[in-house]
Amino acid sequence: MMSTVIGGAMLPHAPQFFTMPDTEDKQLVEHVRQVAADIGKRLKALKPDLWIIFSNDHAEQFFHNAAPPFTIHVGGEATGEFAGRKFHWKIPSEISFELVRQLYRQNFDPAFTSTAKIDYAIGIPLTHIGLTDPVIPIYVNAYLPPQPTMERCYSFGQAIARTVTTLGLKTVILSSGGMSHFPGTDRYSNPELAWDNRALEKLAAGNLKSLIGYDEAELDETGNIELRCWACAAGALGERKPDVVSMDPSWHHNYASLAWFGPSQADHDAHYPSIKPELVELTSALHGLAHDPAQRAQYVADAPAYADKFRLSPDQRQALIALDMPSIVKMGTHPLVPFLAQMQIQRLRPKT
Repeated sequence: MMSTVIGGAMLPHAPQFFTMPDTEDKQLVEHVRQVAADIGKRLKALKPDLWIIFSNDHAEQFFHNAAPPFTIHVGGEATGEFAGRKFHWKIPSEISFELVRQLYRQNFDPAFTSTAKIDYAIGIPLTHIGLTDPVIPIYVNAYLPPQPTMERCYSFGQAIARTVTTLGLKTVILSSGGMSHFPGTDRYSNPELAWDNRALEKLAAGNLKSLIGYDEAELDETGNIELRCWACAAGALGERKPDVVSMDPSWHHNYASLAWFGPSQADHDAHYPSIKPELVELTSALHGLAHDPAQRAQYVADAPAYADKFRLSPDQRQALIALDMPSIVKMGTHPLVPFLAQMQIQRLRPKT
């Protein structure tokens, strides 16, 4: 079944976007805001049935009392405030509860909340994209060890995608966070730009699954613990190239923005494809030449007679008689079989 996740975005949420201290490059901040606003317009144009945002909690609500790896908001609304900005979004709670039920059935055990607040990690990206539609916030534990692994986050996102697809909901997946920064530490003014660019290069190529290759130590060392939210979104989006990739470094964060506006990409044409039904007879004929001495002897003695033993189209018959490798492969035949067949036949034919 084709996924109903029709688009998504990975966006930064630095608190300075709203506090705007004198240390900030105002033009850079405005550029990042504009990138997000443009992304928001294009995502809203997709007319999704559902918006979901993965975001971390900044040691606020899920810290002293409980720190679940994933928490789904099931309340009818969520509110919050930061730097004089008040946040308020409605939440499609019936869908939220169904997500929880379906995830339990897929061997995930997310927590759920009716009262969690919206902090700047959610409020900033949703404000920047101009979202007014209902949205489901999913909180990811990024800051309090032990955190979920990147593999688990990716798998969780996949389960979310399976669920919304089963429900038939055209869904946009958002994630908030990244890239490298070290809030509250002596490394805050030294984000890891080189590492971030290497990671971003893989994502730009459509290799979203590359995120699962980073373990807890590497995420911590590079200031990228919030990429767990991106890994959740990556699992939901699947392997697809982003339509927008923007890297905008500051002195304390590397602001990266990515967005997808289309369905997941079709599988690429493999060098070694599966056997098409219409090529079964040709494959059988070639397989005999590759692995059966008696059939090779028949072919060398009388190639047309050998070809007539199989139900072949005229083009297939001619290509087999000539052992025309380019034509056979172009038909979609698994190339290893004619390669081995040709090698065996050339060995038997007299040298000229």
